[in-house]
Amino acid sequence: MREVALDITRLVGRTLQGRVPTGIDRVGLAYVEHMRSRAQAVLRVRSRRVLVTPTASQRIFERLLDGSFATPRGRVRLLEATSRIVPELGVPEGAVLLHTGHGGLEKHKYLQRWRRSGGVVVAFVHDLIPLTHPEYARAGEATKHEARMRALLGESAAVIANSAVTVGELRRFADRAGLVVPRTVVAHLGAAPLPAPSSARPMPEPYFVVVGTIEARKNHLMLLKVWRRLVETQGIAAPKLVILGQRGWECENVFDMLERCESLRGVVIEKPGVSDAELATYLHHAQASLFPSFVEGYGLPLMEGLAAGVPVVASDLPVFRELAGEAPIYVDPLDGPGWLARVTELAGAEARMRAAERIQGFHAPSWKDHFEKVDALLESLP
Repeated sequence: MREVALDITRLVGRTLQGRVPTGIDRVGLAYVEHMRSRAQAVLRVRSRRVLVTPTASQRIFERLLDGSFATPRGRVRLLEATSRIVPELGVPEGAVLLHTGHGGLEKHKYLQRWRRSGGVVVAFVHDLIPLTHPEYARAGEATKHEARMRALLGESAAVIANSAVTVGELRRFADRAGLVVPRTVVAHLGAAPLPAPSSARPMPEPYFVVVGTIEARKNHLMLLKVWRRLVETQGIAAPKLVILGQRGWECENVFDMLERCESLRGVVIEKPGVSDAELATYLHHAQASLFPSFVEGYGLPLMEGLAAGVPVVASDLPVFRELAGEAPIYVDPLDGPGWLARVTELAGAEARMRAAERIQGFHAPSWKDHFEKVDALLESLP
């Protein structure tokens, strides 16, 4: 079986900061879980890399997977594990450096050194959103992401992508840049089974959920305007909206509405940092999960909602149709009245039941399917 070195720099850094895992982090954790028995850890320090010995790697993997990142004690244990790392001298011939996050790819010398030392580079591409929609990225992110994609295309023996849509964007970028796309495999991400939901409702009133970090491309502002109209027309009978996600960046107008709009007080509820058990319960009892994003590379909340048997109202995006077919109810992300109509309709029990029937027969991608493709790719590399 091919030797693998997992770059876990992002996972360790965000865990030590006490950050709740995002979609990219969940992918990284899934790779640690699957590869841990045959993998070593790689940590980056600036453009240098440290290949950690197998024993020290296993300690770090265990700390990442034990679920203690939410507690100060758990973060201390991870810090202790990483502080005792012992560098491995040299790169095993043909060992695969597997990079599952975008961070650090712009430091192309790091990838070059691995390849020139006899190793092979395989990188995971989640999206090209900073290039295709720079207005939704932090300032300077487009330049950094272009450097990442150039390094990835120049140094990787193969690329793993989460969707055919992402591969299409990568090929268009490569054509514009005059670069060649290496061998690619599309491996849809698995919808990890959530814990059994509690039979007790989180709240007695009908409610909808939106799952994900609050950032501009997630289109929370439109939903808040929809809910303000619901309160204006329905008063106390308006359903509630539960935001299951932490606050992100450059969404001051969203934060202003959440903090200062009196009509939304007690109707729109923020729940950052919920556990998987809480997520399962909120999804199970919701009228529907709402996913009004302007652009996505994948969409784990879409998969999690459908896998939980919950009606999903989603933006009409090509990647969502690739992943879910006709299971969701699609609405254009700019169609505020359309979202208002769907929410109003689904607030009723009968409409929710009919929407749930759309999901029958839908099978979410599994991590088993994902890693069958990834493992086959790794074993076939020269």
